[in-house]
Amino acid sequence: MAGTSLTIHELGAMKRDGEKIAMLTCYDATFARAMDRAGVDIVLVGDSLGMVVQGRSSTVGVDLADICYHVTCVERGLERTFLLADMPFGSYHDEATAMSSAVRLMGAGAAMVKLEGAGPMIDVVDYLTDRGVAVCGHLGLTPQSVHQLGGFKVQAREEVAAGKLLQDARALEAAGAQMLVVECVPSAVGRQVSTTLDIPVIGIGAGSGCDGQVLVMHDMLGLGDGLPKFVEDFMAGAATVQRAFESFVLAVREGRFPGPEHEY
Repeated sequence: MAGTSLTIHELGAMKRDGEKIAMLTCYDATFARAMDRAGVDIVLVGDSLGMVVQGRSSTVGVDLADICYHVTCVERGLERTFLLADMPFGSYHDEATAMSSAVRLMGAGAAMVKLEGAGPMIDVVDYLTDRGVAVCGHLGLTPQSVHQLGGFKVQAREEVAAGKLLQDARALEAAGAQMLVVECVPSAVGRQVSTTLDIPVIGIGAGSGCDGQVLVMHDMLGLGDGLPKFVEDFMAGAATVQRAFESFVLAVREGRFPGPEHEY
């Protein structure tokens, strides 16, 4: 609801104050309402919906209309929580297309849009932020590039690759990105990126040194087979889904999640 949600400046203050940020993916109003009540700081309408909602093998087939629809649903369930939306594959690979996509997502209710990668995307971030769009970057394992990467693999294990990731993170911040997601990298890399940047860095499989943590909702509820190493099943031992969300928030706030067993 307009005027009541967290702002990107308040999220930045959480980083400066050393308060961990809790973030989950979300795709409908009912779960959004539960997350909001649980104290989740950010919900991401992620293109992960392609896999957990649509049953695809990757996120690549998700289109902008899909994300816009779910953003509209999620926004109706929120009061306090900040709403972030993924820009799906093919929706931001030139400046004009990116702006058009961002306008649609923000019109649907998103406070910020997220895009993957660096390189040519640096100019896209600069273009969007110059025109009033709040942008979150995404580095490390970038699921939209899964075919190019050869699968869902840990990134930046080697010193050169880790250095390149840090360079890209700095470039995204310099271009105007106000938040960054780092996925599936060694914990030392996640920590270095977080301590180097002034903007909040949210990790997923990037270690406890990040400013916050994000998980896919279906994963943290223990749904599906073969959950990734970086996931904890917060539904185990919880009486309700609401309690599972609350447990996730508390574990992130207190620095208990992720633990060493979740890190690379």
